[in-house]
Amino acid sequence: MKLNGYETLICNCERSMTLDGRKICKAAGGSEEPDVFNNLCRAEADRFAEAVSSHARVLVACTQEAPLFSELAQDQAYTGELRFANIRERAGWSTDKTANSAKIAALLADAAHASEPAGSISVTSSGQCLVYGAGQQALDTARKLNSRIPTTLLLSDPGDVIPPASADVALFKGKISKAAGHLGAFEIVVDGYAPLMPSAKQSADFVMPRDGASSNCALILDMSDGPSLFTGAHLRDGYKKVDAGDPAAVMEAMFELADMAGEFEKPLYVKYDASICAHSRSLKAGCSKCLDVCPAGAITSIGDTVEFDPVICGGCGSCAAACPTGAASYAMPQRNDLIARIGILVSTFLKAGGKNPEILVHDNRFGLELIGMSARFGRGLPANVLPLGVNEVTQIGHDAMLAMMATGVARIHLIANPARAEELSGSSAEIELTRALAEGLGYECTIAVISETDPDNLETIIWADIPAPTLKPHAITGVGSKRDVTRTMLALLHRSAANPQDVIALPDKAPYGQIVVNTETCTLCQACVGACPVNAIGDNPDKPQLSFTEAACVQCGLCRTTCPEGAISLESRYNFSASALSPAVLHEEEPFACISCGKDFGTKSTIEKITKQLAGKHAMFADSDTAKLIQMCDNCRIEHQANSNNDPFAAGERPRIRRTEDYIEAERKSNAGEPLSADDFLMDDD
Repeated sequence: MKLNGYETLICNCERSMTLDGRKICKAAGGSEEPDVFNNLCRAEADRFAEAVSSHARVLVACTQEAPLFSELAQDQAYTGELRFANIRERAGWSTDKTANSAKIAALLADAAHASEPAGSISVTSSGQCLVYGAGQQALDTARKLNSRIPTTLLLSDPGDVIPPASADVALFKGKISKAAGHLGAFEIVVDGYAPLMPSAKQSADFVMPRDGASSNCALILDMSDGPSLFTGAHLRDGYKKVDAGDPAAVMEAMFELADMAGEFEKPLYVKYDASICAHSRSLKAGCSKCLDVCPAGAITSIGDTVEFDPVICGGCGSCAAACPTGAASYAMPQRNDLIARIGILVSTFLKAGGKNPEILVHDNRFGLELIGMSARFGRGLPANVLPLGVNEVTQIGHDAMLAMMATGVARIHLIANPARAEELSGSSAEIELTRALAEGLGYECTIAVISETDPDNLETIIWADIPAPTLKPHAITGVGSKRDVTRTMLALLHRSAANPQDVIALPDKAPYGQIVVNTETCTLCQACVGACPVNAIGDNPDKPQLSFTEAACVQCGLCRTTCPEGAISLESRYNFSASALSPAVLHEEEPFACISCGKDFGTKSTIEKITKQLAGKHAMFADSDTAKLIQMCDNCRIEHQANSNNDPFAAGERPRIRRTEDYIEAERKSNAGEPLSADDFLMDDD
């Protein structure tokens, strides 16, 4: 079957699935009705060989045997593109008696979508490993690991350590007080640092302890009882925090670290555009959402922008989901590819006759394994639940969830690993925002995080007999920025809403809304105009005026923070009306004309207020002549002061230059006993 340019091979896995090749082909919009293989990976492997020998792009509907198929293709020196799709655990193995052709066609169409690959960065690791732990177990682990990579042992507590007969592992005592860095370049500071005495006999004795010792290493195996050395430790490549009482976990960590020597290509998970970042302006704090949700500590503030450390970044995508401007965007896949995949998945399912589509977002590790366990030992997934595999579920923001709704999906589930619950704060805020938008339009949309390790609990939620509302499906596109995509999806949903509202109230800190200006206190100083990072606030070069474009505002609060009069407040809301797209005047005044030249400057109310407060009351404006300065433009003010008797820049007449003749005359008078005049002392030297 040809599907989106791929020669597609499907197999019923020794008849463990019921597949209708003709219906699947028709549902997927493919050509050349496919054969449904029974044992493509074994008895019918020659058919796979025929496919790779005659097609540049091949899609195999099997992921279990992907390593075998890749090896077979390599044996044939295949240089084309080989892809795989999991239709067995995610569709075929299910107790749902509803025909699965529409769902399988959707999964195949999703797998055939070619997403733009993310960039990468090279990371080099020497393999020098530090084992940090207590007692004999830590020593035994370090000695085993040392047979593969160079290893040093730092004992947090010597405990029952017996000094080794052979000093094959450098052994020290101490406690790590500070740790920083990443794979290949970790930096630690150790207190109580002391080396093992060579003469230690029955117990490990250490000599000359000192605090503040620093060292570097490429890898760290942390078996200590204390907390992790890093936030988001599971995301820090090259660092493994394990329970010393779990031999399997220790062994797994040893195997992983033993292979982390050499040069590696790490994906660049996040793209960052500093030009549209709303973090800060002129050191005034604005948006900090990416900093607040990053579990790995990979983002730091550097003045008016932030900096992403691509080596530390673990790729959770929380920053991209939370970023209000799209300055931080996820690259696995990129936004336009993710939206395109959502559209392909749902539209293919609906065109093939599928009903009431639901989306189950999962990662390709924990989530996929949970789905697989349900498929093998339980009910599997219902025929209308479409699994959407992503790198991390935390990368899903309100723009993607609104896109799902716009395609006709009323129930959205995200499978999250309970062991990584601390990463869900960003997802919770995005779900709350999506719900507020949906409910404001009158939609009953279920969006829930499934944080379970038991597949039975997953089935209880997924198979719940809850009537789902029917949403009108729309064709969607992911073209444009994050806010462009969101506005497009909301416009589609607004158009189909039974009782559309022009304005929807949103939770605090939502990235949409307006500013409210107190015209009684606003002086139109325009400080907010310069502070706004997205040009939502504008001025008028011809008159004192403040305008605002609501659709551009991200509610970062920089205008409120910058305003010297405290005249600005924020109101979170979403405005569907056309007026939100155009500048609206919030405050304006008549300009004040300079009393000398007639040039407009400042605002009339401000100049009159200052005149009332200072004229005749302040020492600098005590008389009527100096009070006029308040009502003059900058040029006239300087000119008036220069021509007045009270010019602050006046320096008086320059003293006469003292010549040689003056020195001689002064000396003559002194010798003759004549009195000296003041001029003899006040003249400047030449």
